[in-house]
Amino acid sequence: MNLHLPQTQGDGHGTATGADAGALSLFVKGSCAAAGFLETSPYLTEDDPIMTIPPECEAQILRYFHVEKWPPTTIARQLNINRGTVKRVLARAGLPPISLRPRPSRIDPYLPFIHQTLEKFPLLAASRLYVMVHERGYRGSPHHFRHLIACLRPRPKAEAFLRLRSLPGEQAQVDWAHFGHLVIGRAHRPLMAFVMVLSYSRHIFLRFCLNARIENFLRGHVEAFEAWPGVPKVILYDNLKSAVLERQGDVIRFHPTLFEFAGRYRFDPRPVAVARGNEKGRVERAIRYIRTGFFAAREFADLDDLNAQADVWCRGLAADRPCPEQNGLSVREAFAAEAHLLMKLPDNAYPLLERVAVTAGKTPYVRFDLNDYSIPHSHVRCPLTVLADPDEVRIVDGQHILARHRRSYDKGAQIEDAAHVQALVEQKHAARQHRGADRLSHAAPASKTLLIRAAERGSNLGSITGALLRLLDRYGAAELQAAIIEALDRNVPHPSAVRLALERRRHERQQLPPVAANLPDHVQARDVAVRPPRLELYDQLKRTSDE
Repeated sequence: MNLHLPQTQGDGHGTATGADAGALSLFVKGSCAAAGFLETSPYLTEDDPIMTIPPECEAQILRYFHVEKWPPTTIARQLNINRGTVKRVLARAGLPPISLRPRPSRIDPYLPFIHQTLEKFPLLAASRLYVMVHERGYRGSPHHFRHLIACLRPRPKAEAFLRLRSLPGEQAQVDWAHFGHLVIGRAHRPLMAFVMVLSYSRHIFLRFCLNARIENFLRGHVEAFEAWPGVPKVILYDNLKSAVLERQGDVIRFHPTLFEFAGRYRFDPRPVAVARGNEKGRVERAIRYIRTGFFAAREFADLDDLNAQADVWCRGLAADRPCPEQNGLSVREAFAAEAHLLMKLPDNAYPLLERVAVTAGKTPYVRFDLNDYSIPHSHVRCPLTVLADPDEVRIVDGQHILARHRRSYDKGAQIEDAAHVQALVEQKHAARQHRGADRLSHAAPASKTLLIRAAERGSNLGSITGALLRLLDRYGAAELQAAIIEALDRNVPHPSAVRLALERRRHERQQLPPVAANLPDHVQARDVAVRPPRLELYDQLKRTSDE
């Protein structure tokens, strides 16, 4: 595009004058707009991205600067482009770069101290550095000081990395990933993903768990080895607690359970360097791929459904993607070439039970993973052991299995065996026979059912028995039997429900409330016969007074 500008005259100071300047400004702006490079905002700064302009506009900038003697600011204003763009065009034309004279600042006397401090402490906070400079006489604004320090702070040098390659069957990489939480009943449990990637073929194994304990960590290894099937020679780990308990430089203390597990499957566990995620970039990239390619907008019913969908995805879509380092091969094809080079699985699988030492209190329950599991009442206040897998909880005393329960992932639930509760009720009943309290079950047979249901809810059987005995003395056996049946029909096995039923029946019959008589506790004293007084003695006293 050829632009022919009207001839104008300057005022000798580098600016156009009069109507010629106005006409020239309109002409230039219209020409640059037609060329497609005008800025959309007049408030752009020198730090904005570089704008690509056509050669015709560069010629205009050079002409205005050399012929019309306009300064860069006037050229930028008239062309409606950034001032930095004009300076870059002039600099590329072989002219010396035009720079404004820096104005003096309050911080100038303190720059040597700031540079020296930041060189020694590059991560020192700007707020702390401001206090140090303020103590030396600086009186500038803290907000402006932070902006200045952001420009003066030394930037770390960009680090170059070598491309890491591995042989088939040589290496795998492992890491945990957090995918939010699952609400199960009253429990709010974390959703963790165990991810293992073969470094050569990039084949992914994915398994979701409800915690990141060592048992689930090792269970993920075993399921990955069985799915491939085979074991890589080396497995790389981050410095997570499931693998590394302590690290001082090159001195590493592995988790003893992981070390024992690695000896069983004959692979070499290797942790990467601290803060060196690039050394296990394959699993980091796989986790990002799982977040975007699998988990995003995923709907699932429960944890088992999510893991079933993850298996289908790993064997399907994830296996059909191109292998990054094997040109022309998919992950599935690269894995087929790698699978026969993996080490064989051992004959004996590693035990993966979660083992926790517990102690039962005065009630026949032990607490495990936020829930209570029933045990025989004969083992209360005894040290026991819980052996758990994802589906079952076993409570053992040495080699003897005391109880088996289905594992619950709720919170505050009571998982009970009916035989444990029934044995406790029978034992409590036998004790009451020696204290004479068994008359309750003889007077109101429905009380036995009430006690069983109360024991299932973990209520105190002694207080319930005492309350029912007091109601028996006050209302009688027939009324108590009817009230207990009504409370059981309402599924409220509690003395308060029985008392409300008795009061309602009394109101229906319009009877006065019974009054409790405080009788002696001794049976013989309570059964003493009371002889009524002779009333004729009062008549004799009255006749004597009249005479």
